Amino acid sequence: MARVVTVGHVAVGGGEPLALIAGPCVIESAELALEVAHRLKAISEELGVGVIYKSSYDKANRTSIKSFRGPGLDEGLKILQQVKDETGLPVLSDVHAVEEVGPAAQVLDCLQIPAFLSRQTDLVVAAARAGRPVNVKKGQFLAPWDVEHVVEKIRSQGNEDILLTERGTAFGYGNLVADMRSLAIMRSLGVPVVFDATHAVQLPGGQGTSSGGERHHIPTLARAAVAAGCDALFLEVHPEPDKALSDGPNQWPLDDLPALLTQVLAIDRVVRGG
Repeated sequence: MARVVTVGHVAVGGGEPLALIAGPCVIESAELALEVAHRLKAISEELGVGVIYKSSYDKANRTSIKSFRGPGLDEGLKILQQVKDETGLPVLSDVHAVEEVGPAAQVLDCLQIPAFLSRQTDLVVAAARAGRPVNVKKGQFLAPWDVEHVVEKIRSQGNEDILLTERGTAFGYGNLVADMRSLAIMRSLGVPVVFDATHAVQLPGGQGTSSGGERHHIPTLARAAVAAGCDALFLEVHPEPDKALSDGPNQWPLDDLPALLTQVLAIDRVVRGG
């Protein structure tokens, strides 16, 4: 069984109930971030699920140079600190460069390595040294057994608080496929596994200057991953996904989140023998 990794007050893995990592893809404004965070807090209390708030202060891998990237490191971290202070939710965001790790670790409860950067040794090692749990998004170009080398890099720095996230694998041009076997393969490394049901339905570059997505497949993949025994579910959520400034086509409507969570939490209880 994978060890328990504690992010803030949320336990992930080790036989603990399913946890949720959720929030808008990118920080669009302080107002939106806080609106979503307060609703996630209420959902967490209503359904009894541990929630880690996720939103990126910078989307450094947008398709187009013209795409919205977020408020940046300094302003973004201030907003995430405000989310923590007002809601008590632990917070997670991407780090893209070694120099971001120090400031980010002062605020974030978990540092996330983006999928495209999952083999960047200097970044992975710097994040491992920061004294925070590290969530590695498995690169779209990696086989699940190749993630062992990423885990090795983190453990070499004395950090055992590792999460591995499956977010789909490149399948030809502009498409991804989610292989549920990867969850079991990555868990065999002794770490909790997360399934990103929103990025797994992304169609990279599918809209020319931005990525498309097949939002209607999110519930199917989420249910399948929880049935396969994932330790946490990763869902980017937005009050109005079609108006989102990043990844709108593959974000889940916030109003529809309780119904989906009710389903997957019931599946999780069966899987864990509860």
